[in-house]
Amino acid sequence: MEAPPTLSIISLFMNADVIVKGVLLLLLAASVWSWTVIIDKLWRLSKVSRSARAHEARVAAAASAEELWVGRAEPQDPAAQVLMAGFQESAADIPPELETAGERRERVERAMRLTLSSEMRRLEARLPFLATLGSAAPFIGLFGTVWGIMRSFAGIAAAQNTSLAVVAPGIAEALFATAMGLAAAIPAVIAYNKITVELGRFAGRMQGLIGRSGGLLARPIGV
Repeated sequence: MEAPPTLSIISLFMNADVIVKGVLLLLLAASVWSWTVIIDKLWRLSKVSRSARAHEARVAAAASAEELWVGRAEPQDPAAQVLMAGFQESAADIPPELETAGERRERVERAMRLTLSSEMRRLEARLPFLATLGSAAPFIGLFGTVWGIMRSFAGIAAAQNTSLAVVAPGIAEALFATAMGLAAAIPAVIAYNKITVELGRFAGRMQGLIGRSGGLLARPIGV
């Protein structure tokens, strides 16, 4: 008597149709890349948040522009880049009679906000992939499922046998594609929402940092 086919993941993949195999490989590659993006983004957000907290504490304790000097700003430190943009703008040689104190502060803060926008775009890189994967992966898996079920029904018709032993393996292979689609989509959606919220919080904190440091940086250095 022939042994019933096993329903392990490897056997489901090996017995699947070439189209279903392609769908599974695509979803596997997308899932691996999404986890790479997720880990990278969470690590970077943790790092820049710690740096922002340190700069916030320094700005809160500063009494002059010189105390905000960050030296050489690291490229991966958005808060330092924002402060450096303010320093560079405040160092512009514009005679005091040509602009008011309010105009000078607005000019400094505008330069800092532009730098923040650039840094936020860099932090948001590859996030659209997570959103796209979260919305598209279930449908890609569903396509593999529909194709696999069509193939299973064709095999059942050819064998003229509707016993569970004949039907179950083909249906399992087809549903495996949907399971893979959900396995790829669910972490991507959760991570995208979390990272988006964290980026919003970071942007809000940086806006506060700009507001607190703008008054000091708008003063001429040495004042």
